[in-house]
Amino acid sequence: METPALNVQLQTLPASPGVYQYFDKNGKILYVGKAKNLKKRVTSYFTKRHDSHRIGVMVKKIRDIKHIVVDSETDALLLENNLIKKHQPRFNVMLKDDKTYPWICIKNERFPRVFPTRRLVKDGSEYYGPFTNFKTVNTLLDLIKGLYQLRTCNYDLAEEKIQNGKYKVCLEYHLGNCKGPCEDRQSEEEYNRNISAIREIVKGNFKDSLQQFRQQMKEHAERMEFEDAQRIKNKIDILENYQSRSTVVNPRINNVDVFSIVSDEGYGYVNFLQISHGAIIRSHTIEMKKKLDESDKELLELGIVEIRQRFHSRSREIYVPFKVEVGEEVQITVPKLGDKKKIVELSYRNARYFRQEQFKQMKIVDPDRHVNRIMAQMKEDLRLNEEPRHIECFDNSNIQGTNPVAACVVFKNGKPSKKDYRKFNIKTVEGPDDFASMEEVVFRRYRRLLNEEEPLPQLIIVDGGKGQLSSGVKALEDLGLRGKIAIIGIAKRLEELYYPGDSIPLYLDKKSETLKIIQQLRNEAHRFGITFHRNKRSKTALNTELEAIPGIGDKTVVELLKNFRSLKRVREASLEELAQVIGAAKASIVYKNYNPDK
Repeated sequence: METPALNVQLQTLPASPGVYQYFDKNGKILYVGKAKNLKKRVTSYFTKRHDSHRIGVMVKKIRDIKHIVVDSETDALLLENNLIKKHQPRFNVMLKDDKTYPWICIKNERFPRVFPTRRLVKDGSEYYGPFTNFKTVNTLLDLIKGLYQLRTCNYDLAEEKIQNGKYKVCLEYHLGNCKGPCEDRQSEEEYNRNISAIREIVKGNFKDSLQQFRQQMKEHAERMEFEDAQRIKNKIDILENYQSRSTVVNPRINNVDVFSIVSDEGYGYVNFLQISHGAIIRSHTIEMKKKLDESDKELLELGIVEIRQRFHSRSREIYVPFKVEVGEEVQITVPKLGDKKKIVELSYRNARYFRQEQFKQMKIVDPDRHVNRIMAQMKEDLRLNEEPRHIECFDNSNIQGTNPVAACVVFKNGKPSKKDYRKFNIKTVEGPDDFASMEEVVFRRYRRLLNEEEPLPQLIIVDGGKGQLSSGVKALEDLGLRGKIAIIGIAKRLEELYYPGDSIPLYLDKKSETLKIIQQLRNEAHRFGITFHRNKRSKTALNTELEAIPGIGDKTVVELLKNFRSLKRVREASLEELAQVIGAAKASIVYKNYNPDK
């Protein structure tokens, strides 16, 4: 609710880029946001009618507004990101900050060591990263160790100490892992050339190292030093193998950040790929918890700023699936085809895979969270007033009008509840009339639930289009349940979803979880109904053949099937075997029916 104090604050807001903060009556921060135009953006919260319930709740709590004017939109993005992480406001997207990523350090010392670390010390050393896990770091370090002999000791290799013979070579030298700079057996110039090559490899540029090794191999071969040439060739193979595994696109794509997003009703998952010379040198996905139904664009913009800050990215170009605004300092590219498009699609697949992995973990660690997410998604996708925790689906089965039956399957919390499945013999309808049959079974099902005071479903699905849906709606209307239970129809051909009173069907994304659950319901109802129909048809055919024998009634048929178990065994039974079950007179009739020649 807008107070006089708030009204004054709104009127005096500048039309400049900046960051705004909302506070409640207790001075607790509610929300941090950025804007190109502070006045326009903040005022919109109080003048618009909000579709999101959470935004409405937040606006009612606002009692104070503070703002910070900055020079550019880029500055606003960075400031917003820092304030969110610092204050963690209730209504902001949740960002997880992790300061313990591993780095590769090239130590600032004579004959630099190269090693992994989680601590950044400001002593002039070079740090490459951060990497998303130690596996990547160790793979790179193993590669470097296989290519170059570097020292691992922590001696102070000052020139005067080496000249004075203070140190002796260790086991690493004798194993061939180090060339012994501690005893002046390797020059500083040669060692530093290796360090320069390592810098390029860590950055993802293998070209110079490959060229250098090929030249060395050629020189050894010319001098007929074939063992040395083979040793260099092995290094080339190691480097080319690593490069082929990491190169995914055109090597000319260099120093580029790629971002994509996958989201659902509660979370957004932003994937980041860092590309150097056509190779992925870093991949990372973050999970962002929505608070105010943020759009994919809003989440991706926030994710881009957060990830680039977190990984200290200085790339001047970004590939994204759609246009975003993350400041004027970087070039935004939305690829339409070719290698650039493929790398964005690869990023999207990584985000989607990460999301699937999160769901698997949720099912194990917190199964309720997974169910809650699915139910909330179905409520939103199907435009329902409440989550469809209890769904029932109806299907009619009749072949050439014979033995009309129907099936009702029940899903609870998105899973089949087989103990609640029900079968129906159609009683009031003559011939193959799907519409009348649907009306009958829906009416019978919910009349019984009402009489027995059993819980009603939140959603009814009828297998069929507008005709079957209208029949189901009429049955609910006759029971006084119209409007109290949501009901939809699913047409088979294109998976259209029909709603009462709406001639235009709803089409869900073919990959959506909501559609998959509806298809599972429909297929399960069809399977259950067909099985019931087939069993009934077989039983009817069996009974009809025995009952058609003159002088044989229902009780005799039951006795025969009860003892012989199948019609085939009845046909093959001897007169004596039949007589033991149904008596001599009736046994003679049955036997003569199947054995007229005897």
